[in-house]
Amino acid sequence: MNVVPTILALLQNEPVRLDSDQLGVLYRQLGETGAQDVICRAIEELAVRLSHCERLWRQHDVLQLRKSARSLVAISEQIGMSALARVATDVTRAIDAEDEAAVGATLFRLLRIGERSLTAVWDLQDLSV
Repeated sequence: MNVVPTILALLQNEPVRLDSDQLGVLYRQLGETGAQDVICRAIEELAVRLSHCERLWRQHDVLQLRKSARSLVAISEQIGMSALARVATDVTRAIDAEDEAAVGATLFRLLRIGERSLTAVWDLQDLSV
């Protein structure tokens, strides 16, 4: 009988960085109230679309998943979430390559980074840009 001496847990913790230059552009172009409005609406939309992506994955609807992941790119870039945009692009590429394992892995990475990015941008709103 083989005995496994140690079981390791893989902690998936990536730092999330926001592009403060992009946020600065929004504040300069739209003013504080306008920028905060755009950021709040983007955060809400990202949260909805991230949840939608997970639901589509569970329903095995990869065509709609691709469309939903692709829509995350522009929204996240608008408010300086470049990591989120990059991983959403990776999800669409995995779908295009028809690599189901890669789709699952990148999608759940997208969800993790999305959650952290939303929290980071929300916290950043309390700071002056």
